[in-house]
Amino acid sequence: MDFFESAYTGTPPWDIGRPQKEFVELVRAGEITGSVLDIGCGTGEHALFFAEEGHDVWGIDSVPLAIQKAQEKAAARGLHVNFLVMNALALNTLNRTFDTATDSGLFHTLSDEDRPVFVNTLAAALVPGGKYFMLCFSDLEPAGYGPRRITTREIQDSFRDGWSINYIRPATFESHTRVEGPRAWLSSITKG
Repeated sequence: MDFFESAYTGTPPWDIGRPQKEFVELVRAGEITGSVLDIGCGTGEHALFFAEEGHDVWGIDSVPLAIQKAQEKAAARGLHVNFLVMNALALNTLNRTFDTATDSGLFHTLSDEDRPVFVNTLAAALVPGGKYFMLCFSDLEPAGYGPRRITTREIQDSFRDGWSINYIRPATFESHTRVEGPRAWLSSITKG
C-alpha cells in the first residue's frame, strides 16, 4: 500500500473536512468559472463546494478509497459530481475539456520527470484560455515534515511554453495538524 492509499484509511493532514480558504476566495472573487476539473480531488471537498456553487464538476484521484469517500459525501449532500479513479498524468483520456482546473496539493508530489507529462495532459483537458489554479507547498516553508517544496522558478519553468502565468502569490495550506498552516504558493495560470 502506498503512502496516499494508507493515508486515506484514516484522515490525512490535508483533509480538513471543508475546502481550503484559498479556493473559497477564488470562487467568491469569480475566478473559478464554467466547468471545473478538480485534479487530485481526495475526498472531494473542493469539487463538492464548486458543485454547490453551480459548476459542472469532475473530480479525479488515483486513490480508490478517496474517490469512494467523495462519492459517499456527494450522495449524502445531494450533489452531483463525476468522481473518477484516474492518474493525473492521463487527463487526455477524459476526452473532454474544462474551463477551469484546480489542484490543491498535487503538483508538489510530481517528480521532475512527471511534471512535463502532467503539464501536457493538463493542456489537453483545458479549453483555450482555460485557467489552472494550483495550491502547492512553497520553498519558503522550512524543511521538515511534509512534501517537497516548490520554488516560483519551478512553476514558471513548468508552464513557460503555451501558458501565461497570471500570478503566483503567497498562500497558506490549511491543515488539521498545525494551527498556522504550511506556507504555500497559489498560482493562476492560463492555457494559451
